[in-house]
This record gives sequence, structure tokens and C-alpha cells, in this order.
Amino acid sequence: MPAPALRDLVAPGRTALVLQEVQRGVMGSESVLPQLADAARASGATANIARLATAARAASVPVIHCTAETLRGAGGAAFGANHNARLFGGVAAAGAPKSTSSAPIPEVGPEPGDLILPRYHGLSPLTGTQLDSVLRNEGITTIVVVGVSLNVAIPNLVFDAVNRAYQVVVVRDAVAGVPETYGPQILDNTLALVSTLATTDALVAAWADRA
Repeated sequence: MPAPALRDLVAPGRTALVLQEVQRGVMGSESVLPQLADAARASGATANIARLATAARAASVPVIHCTAETLRGAGGAAFGANHNARLFGGVAAAGAPKSTSSAPIPEVGPEPGDLILPRYHGLSPLTGTQLDSVLRNEGITTIVVVGVSLNVAIPNLVFDAVNRAYQVVVVRDAVAGVPETYGPQILDNTLALVSTLATTDALVAAWADRA
């Protein structure tokens, strides 16, 4: 069965733009992963995500900020966080996040009408938040994925979405990973098998036709 044209696949009314960890503590000035934040800026991913958010809003496509946060228990200690992977240990070793670390980076808002869904555990907003239920209640069938990282969270989100029967579009110049050479490999050899790869220019043009 041939894939639908991009313009039809991302039509407003059935599409949402999902920003994965496009937040100050990951991609911004407070990043606990500065190498990743630098890679996103140097590649143009940060600027492209901002362009896509603007284009989505103009076309009435929901913009959903999926952030990673830490619950705080007694005395301010982290509560309920994962400890079962090296990644979680590395983030914990970076120290307690600032109070603003979970906020979206200034380039992407949030703007009125955007939705922020914090995740307190795990690696994917489709298992760690109400994202799936919110999307289904709005009749969303296509998720446009941007953000970080191509190493872990983006593939996890894509697989979770495909397993839940969503169409997935990954914007290849609006995602990032480290090292720089790794991103194209996972895009072309893994994510291309389960999602539609597109560019920022193509998405902006498709939504401009609908705005």
C-alpha cells in the first residue's frame, strides 16, 4: 500500500506536533547534557523546531511540549525516579535540576494554546504521560516528532506511537543525537522503516497550504 502524500498525512485536524524534551534542562542553557544541546544548535535542529512550532500554530495543529521532570518528596529528594539504566544514573549525578529546567526553551514558547505534558518516569511520553489519551480524544492519528535524542528517547517515542497505531513523521533536520554521525544512521536504517521522514521545509510548506 503506497504511503499517503505528506500534505494529506499531516493535515490539520488529525495531526499533532510533539516536542520531545525541547526544554531548558536538556536543549537549553541549563542542559545536563551540554554535548547534546550543542549538537542540536549546531545542526540547526533547535531553529527548525522553532519554525515548525510557529507553522503548526498557524495551521491549527496542536503543539505539545513533552518534558522530563523530577518529582520531589520529603526534603526535596527525588521521588519515584528510575534507577534501572546508566542514563538515569548519569542524569542524577549531574545534580538537582533548576526550577526552570523543565520549561520549554524560549525559542519554542510555550505560546497560548500549547499543551505541556510532564513525564516523571521512563523514556517516552506515550507511557509516562496522558499523551495517548489526549491525542485519541482529539482524533489525532498522525504524530510529528521533533526534539531529542536520536540515541534513546526519539526512537522510543516512535516505536511506542507505531505500536499504538499512529502514523509517525520524524522531521530529520529537527531531531538530534550524539555523535553527529549517529543521527543519520538511525534515521535511515531504523526509523525510516517505521515512520515517514520529512524535512522542516516540507512540513512548513504542507501546513502553509492549510493555514
